[in-house]
Amino acid sequence: MTKFQQKVYETVKKIPKGETRSYEWVAIQIGNPKSARAVGNALNKNRSKEIPCHRVIRKDGTIGGFASGRSAKREILKKEGYRC
Repeated sequence: MTKFQQKVYETVKKIPKGETRSYEWVAIQIGNPKSARAVGNALNKNRSKEIPCHRVIRKDGTIGGFASGRSAKREILKKEGYRC
């Protein structure tokens, strides 16, 4: 795991259940405001259930990608109380 990925994962772990943040928000939090796409790529590589990658969406409010598919991401978010 790279240092970049570690920063991304630690930041994403702090997103509360039932809430979402954007890829851009994560990028800003880790000090790389122009790395939203790289944040998405790092999250796509994650396989740990301890890191709630599903809570990261596009800044326009759309779901965005997810390794298990967008419908799976949407269902997990709904179970957590997020309205998609």
